[in-house]
Amino acid sequence: MPVNDDGSIFHLHLKPEQLADKVVMMGDPERVPKVASYFDSIEFDQQNREFRTITGTYGGKRITALSHGIGCDNIDIVMTELDALANIDLQTREVKKNFRQLTLVRIGTSGGLQPFCPIGTFVVSEISMGMDGLIFFYENNEQIIDDDLYHHFMEHTHWNNSLAKPYFVFSDEELTDRIGFDMKKGITISASGFYGPQGRYVRLGLSHPDMNKRIESFDYNGLKIANYEMESAALAGLAGLMGHKAMTACLIIAGRYSGGMNTDYKNSFDELIQKVLDRI
Repeated sequence: MPVNDDGSIFHLHLKPEQLADKVVMMGDPERVPKVASYFDSIEFDQQNREFRTITGTYGGKRITALSHGIGCDNIDIVMTELDALANIDLQTREVKKNFRQLTLVRIGTSGGLQPFCPIGTFVVSEISMGMDGLIFFYENNEQIIDDDLYHHFMEHTHWNNSLAKPYFVFSDEELTDRIGFDMKKGITISASGFYGPQGRYVRLGLSHPDMNKRIESFDYNGLKIANYEMESAALAGLAGLMGHKAMTACLIIAGRYSGGMNTDYKNSFDELIQKVLDRI
């Protein structure tokens, strides 16, 4: 586990005392100061690569706003280093005796796949499906993966074995209910890319051009796949294995069902930020 000369963790450039127990996460580093603009006070501001971190207080709560970049591979870095900051003595490299649990809420933008998720909807990822295979690199992954849901999905979509094996994980139930009680809930796909893995093509054709139709028609005990994004499965999966509370809430800005897209979503995203800060 690399540690920088100043005692900070390798990628995030954070020290343990600079991390709050409550963390609001987002992909874009430029959104971090936007979240922090709602803080009552700021105690720390740091950036390395795509990882921007601001810690401060909001309504009497100490909160860290942090950007993780795009993709589940980045979530692997961020979650491992956040957990190390909370539960590893960076000098002795030993696990601390007292476990420190983090509460992590990711906010992002997403594409809706269903008519009940039109543009402007806030969607909570009650369950996330990962296409990335990340969780299979860690032991005890079978403890958090929903096997029945996996088999139903594989049968319904006729998932090709040449594609990465998908996995299904639940977000923290209490946190999901507390943050998203008035939001739409569903299954979110964390795609391994923005174009081909989400059924988009530019110059390269798709190997499975009808996959989105099969995904959209999937129904598991009334639960449907609501939206695409790129990080929620890794976040929920690693948090579940580590013992942290985590969930994702997204603003729908692209209607894959309707074919529309909204690139001017600033006010709606500001509303999502405030809801999460109030409820975390």
